[in-house]
Amino acid sequence: MPKATVLPNVPRWAQLAALGAALTNVPSALWRVAIAVGVPVGLARSEYDQMGAPGPGSLVLVGLSLLSEALAFLTLGLVRSWGEVWPRWVPRLRGRRVPVMLGTALAGLGALATTVFGVLFVLTSLNADMEATTWGMWLLNIVYAPLLLWGPLLGAVTVHYYRRRTAAG
Repeated sequence: MPKATVLPNVPRWAQLAALGAALTNVPSALWRVAIAVGVPVGLARSEYDQMGAPGPGSLVLVGLSLLSEALAFLTLGLVRSWGEVWPRWVPRLRGRRVPVMLGTALAGLGALATTVFGVLFVLTSLNADMEATTWGMWLLNIVYAPLLLWGPLLGAVTVHYYRRRTAAG
C-alpha cells in the first residue's frame, strides 16, 4: 500500500489489515472465473452444468466475483482519505465529510455479514455433497479459506476507523 494514499495517522497494522481484508476474496474470485470459462478445477461435469458454466451461468460467477472484490475493496476506504471525505466523482456529496456513523455502521454490518458467511461456508462445505476429485475439494477449501479472515480483519479496521475518527473530533 503506497504511503501517499494512506492517511498519516493510520498505524501499520490497520493498513495491513485493510489490505488483507481487500485481498481475501481474490483466490475464490479467480476460482469462480476459472469455472466460468471452463477451466478444470477438479469438479465433475455435473457441477459445471448445475452452475451453467461455461455459458449463461458464467455471467453470475463473474458478476459475483466482481461484486465481492468491489465490496472488499471498500475496506481500504477505512484507512484512506476517501473514507473520510467523499471523492469528487460522487455527485452531490463530493468534498463533504463522510459521517463517522455511516462509515462505521456500514463497515460493521459488512464485518458481521462476512464473518457469518465465512462460518456458514465452512459448516456447509464440510457437509457438501459435491461431485469432485480429492484435489478439487482441497482446491475449493484452499481458495475459500481466506474468506474466514475477511470479517475479523474488516471488524478490526472498523473499530480503528471509529476510534480514530471520533478521537479527532
